[in-house]
Amino acid sequence: METVITLAAGALLIALGMLLIHRLNAQHDARIAAHHFSDPFPAISRPPGVGHHSSTGQAPSRRLTGNRP
Repeated sequence: METVITLAAGALLIALGMLLIHRLNAQHDARIAAHHFSDPFPAISRPPGVGHHSSTGQAPSRRLTGNRP
């Protein structure tokens, strides 16, 4: 009888943990959906300090960074 109660208590704790994780994930998804960013990764798409396209239609000059050939 004690084994059955122990198993039932363990199953209840696991179910409550799953419910808590599910609710936290839903809350996190709602927070992410509330934010609208213009660029998902601006540091990857443009080097720091380089803005959007210039009004003259020419792309801004880019300098090479890093040690890639």
